[in-house]
Amino acid sequence: MAQWHRNIQDIITIIDDCIRAQQDEALTLRALAQKLGYSEYYTSRKFRELAGMTLRDYLRLRRLAFALRDVRDTDAGILDIAVQYGFSSNEAFTHAFKKAYGVSPSAYRAAPGPVVLQTILRPFDCYLMEGANHMNETQNAGEVQTYFVHIPAHKFLHIRNYESIGYWDFWQRQSAIPGQDCETICGLLASIPGKLDDAGGTGEDAGSGQLMAWINEPTGRICSWGIPLVEAYGVRLSADYAGPVPAQMQLMDVPAGEYLVFEHGPFDFETQNAAVEAKVEQAMRDFDYAASGYRLDLTPGRVFYFYHDCARFFKYVRPVCRA
Repeated sequence: MAQWHRNIQDIITIIDDCIRAQQDEALTLRALAQKLGYSEYYTSRKFRELAGMTLRDYLRLRRLAFALRDVRDTDAGILDIAVQYGFSSNEAFTHAFKKAYGVSPSAYRAAPGPVVLQTILRPFDCYLMEGANHMNETQNAGEVQTYFVHIPAHKFLHIRNYESIGYWDFWQRQSAIPGQDCETICGLLASIPGKLDDAGGTGEDAGSGQLMAWINEPTGRICSWGIPLVEAYGVRLSADYAGPVPAQMQLMDVPAGEYLVFEHGPFDFETQNAAVEAKVEQAMRDFDYAASGYRLDLTPGRVFYFYHDCARFFKYVRPVCRA
């Protein structure tokens, strides 16, 4: 099963690349099955099993997700966008767009708000695969850098859980709350413009601006660091953000402050994730706060951010203040 998680992830990457390059001839079941070396029937069945939808439906919804971003973020004509993503007419595009998102392209462009992008598909999610770290063989994971940064005031749009213990448990608990499952929340966050950490990533992770975080909260669970924290998942936005807030989320003001960063560079998830995580955790335990003149800032409302983006870095950003 783990191999098929990786196979489907490869298909997803190929699909996104082909949509961007408008290589529709490569987006057929036959072409994708040939790339994987399996029959069309077997590829189709396994894709539906892991994705919860047919490959055909996924392709249609994925094109619409790309089109939605162009409607929101560019001045291109609606018809031009429709043609670019394979729709035969403005009417066909409008019908499909409205069926998927509940609003027409022109109405969405006039008043863009959060919508659920329905193709959030992460079969090889490095955290949602329970026990994923046990799959990893430790290799040389490089070194951890530590440095201080000043982060200006901003806002954090998020959901939170007062009882969860870690990413896996967080999403397990959220899945029991209507409208707060991983797919819905990640889809809503993907549609929010202006995310401060959006590096243009194609996955729903730190590369596209989505972050795990821990909020200092006296009523939160005492974590392994010995601090009462609330686990959260969301995106950072500018301090003057005035856009819509989905009903199931919270928008909080985060004051300007000093932070201590523990950062490891790019790594291979399958072979190095466990080793990288262990090195960063060790670096956080060993850091000499007394010598630095700083201490962790435990003021209610301060936020610890966690960035997991294998292609760029693994890092914790911890709020500090002068000792």
